[in-house]
Amino acid sequence: MEIIILVLAFAVTITIHEMAHAWAADRLGDPTARLAGRLSINPMVHYDPVGTTLLIVTVFLTSLGIAPFPFGWAKPVPIDPYNLRHPRKDAATISLAGPLTNLIFASILAFVVRVSGNSLIFSLFYPVILLNVALAVFNLIPIHPLDGGKVIVGILGGRDAKALDAFLSRYGTLLLFFLIFPVFGGTSLVSIIVIPIVNLLIGFLLPGAGLI
Repeated sequence: MEIIILVLAFAVTITIHEMAHAWAADRLGDPTARLAGRLSINPMVHYDPVGTTLLIVTVFLTSLGIAPFPFGWAKPVPIDPYNLRHPRKDAATISLAGPLTNLIFASILAFVVRVSGNSLIFSLFYPVILLNVALAVFNLIPIHPLDGGKVIVGILGGRDAKALDAFLSRYGTLLLFFLIFPVFGGTSLVSIIVIPIVNLLIGFLLPGAGLI
């Protein structure tokens, strides 16, 4: 039952994350994602055969204590920068829309939990809140292919942005694997960075709730 709740929580989390990217792109003048059917709450349109399957498998392995944390990805939202008036700045806004929506959604659910005081609602909503916060924080790490990479490039602007974008495009994936690989006493660097921030936000949204 716990595994089913986790899988459903991930489906909801990833769906609103990717839909937010598509919505932001459409609002900024690029209808590519909308025309591709990605402006949808249907999880299947965001399903990636490799990344999402890997995510489901690692959710299962994490629940058994075999994997340190779930890992995977949804189908990337297609974006045509030629449709954007300010490609680098707008790309940053589109990228930020996903994590920001996750945090807003987590805040709404946390408010419902605190107002209701119902243990069943807490049991159902807590995994969704936790995963939305964790996905938002993880995706804001400023490297490609995570959302944070495009956000930091958009903030910098100018030659620095071009140089950083070129570097992250070339080495970002390698950096990400280095962050994820458990090399620090069996703990990944990403866990050392992300978990304290996630716990801080969860403690703010749901005081007294169990942390990770």
